[in-house]
Amino acid sequence: MSLKIAIQMDPIAPINIDADSTFRIAEEAQKRGHSLFYYTPDRLAWQQGRVTARGWPLEVRREKGNHFTLGEEAEVDLSDWDVVWLRQDPPFDMGYITTTHLLDFLAPKTLVVNNPFWVRNYPEKLLCLQFPDLIPPTAIARDLATLRAFKAEHGDIILKPLYGNGGAGVFRLTPEDRNIASLHELFSGINREPLIVQKYLPAVTKGDKRVILVEGEPVGAINRVPQQGETRSNMHVGGRAEKVGLTDRDREICAAIGPLLREKGQVFVGIDVIGDYLTEINLTSPTGIQELERFDGTNITAGLWEAIEARCAAR
Repeated sequence: MSLKIAIQMDPIAPINIDADSTFRIAEEAQKRGHSLFYYTPDRLAWQQGRVTARGWPLEVRREKGNHFTLGEEAEVDLSDWDVVWLRQDPPFDMGYITTTHLLDFLAPKTLVVNNPFWVRNYPEKLLCLQFPDLIPPTAIARDLATLRAFKAEHGDIILKPLYGNGGAGVFRLTPEDRNIASLHELFSGINREPLIVQKYLPAVTKGDKRVILVEGEPVGAINRVPQQGETRSNMHVGGRAEKVGLTDRDREICAAIGPLLREKGQVFVGIDVIGDYLTEINLTSPTGIQELERFDGTNITAGLWEAIEARCAAR
């Protein structure tokens, strides 16, 4: 099966080809004989009932500094494509949300991965709330009194923006810390969004596990260990990736959330697990493919494409 694949992503030139999951997805698609078309989110449009994108035919190669070639720029009707990948990075703002609304119009003819309706309605930190038995003590609030009450009850907490990403704006407040009002004031001056607070999990010092699921089934995991003295384990703020296996608890979490992910068309998902707790379900632009493949010596991207090809065949 040869498919026409369009990839909606951030600019391709500066990516790290040894870490970027979208590059790996494109590389495997090309290997399987699929044709690629690339465009950035600002070039997506709705015009007289047509969802269009202005971009370029794309070829990729694993050569640093020479990792892609673009064909002649063209405006295309995305309904002519078999698959559109929704792969731009957060922030999950109104710009991001608008792209999901436009891509909704492609259904059912074109497969959008992941399904944009549910990407929009299941932000990373909110989908977890459907599984209260799997997550640490959590509150989502803009009201300072509610945040203070949570801290009074749990003492050692993590406070962060509800729609943040990449570890930006994540603060640990120990029982002695008196800065919750100042941080609330700071965030309130930036936007009108609530904050999320969770009980601090000491197990994070041993790592924040990223488990990758394809069609709701776990295919492997990596462990992200924070630097000494750092709370955040995100790799682009200094976290270190390590090889790790799936525990019984990891599989229990995946078994609980997997059916919902499959039902809602979330083909490629990355969840975050600290100790025994689920902390995030990443639908927007999951990462970790390349690190997992290097550690486990498996081609999970091929399995991802097999799942997509099966969905296309079923259509």
